[in-house]
Amino acid sequence: MGLQYILQHLDSPGTYTRVLFVDFSSAFNTIVPDILHSKLTQLTVPAPTCQWITNFLTDRRQQVRLGKITFSSWTISTGAPQGCVLSPLPFSLYTNDCTSGDPSVRLLKFADNTTVIGLIRDGDESAYRREVEQLALWCGQNNLELNKLKTVEMTVDFRRSPPTLPPLTILNSTVCCGNLQDLKWSPNIDTVIKKAQQRMYFLRQLRKFNLPQELLIQFYTAIIQSVLCTSVTVWFGSATNQDRNRLQRTVRTAEKIIGANLPSIQDL
Repeated sequence: MGLQYILQHLDSPGTYTRVLFVDFSSAFNTIVPDILHSKLTQLTVPAPTCQWITNFLTDRRQQVRLGKITFSSWTISTGAPQGCVLSPLPFSLYTNDCTSGDPSVRLLKFADNTTVIGLIRDGDESAYRREVEQLALWCGQNNLELNKLKTVEMTVDFRRSPPTLPPLTILNSTVCCGNLQDLKWSPNIDTVIKKAQQRMYFLRQLRKFNLPQELLIQFYTAIIQSVLCTSVTVWFGSATNQDRNRLQRTVRTAEKIIGANLPSIQDL
């Protein structure tokens, strides 16, 4: 849906798109039952259902047990239980009234993931910036905190000579922004290789402790290969030969440590 909005908009001359990927800090843990109850009532949810959901989220007792040690329990009346089947639904209802008031700004939500798409024309970003400010204001009113470190922005601009765009600021914090122009995957592959090489240290340590080869292969598959193959079907086909060779060198390094052949990135 978001991609469709962007591509249709970019068909017109003099247009570009700014996409804000919003991350909430501990999103499911911030639901306030009283606020949710009010929102459910406005959505004409039957009163017994409203009360049932509110009771489910209120006065929940939690306790931590570590080995034979059991800590004192405490009562929680904020948020929804992690891993609960019901939790995404209350959060979706909780954020239902977070919408865009301008047709040039699309706000897409899926569970705790929110994306703001600004369809910019003739360099006028006022509507996009206004909606972002409204989103930050809405978060403050609903006990949701924006994670400034993980909230990032992407610019999609296929004009021949795009100007440098002014940065986006949320709550006096400048949002990190990347520009989608050349569609190269090298930065992503740099991150993948760096993470895999960091984990290679543990493989070397296990080899020093004479761990059986079978277990070394299992460790590599679970801890290192899983990193190399994260979303590989998305980016590997567009990777350059140089980047593919860099990835394969990481595999060969692991082969030398383990002393066995491993599946190539291409085969995977």
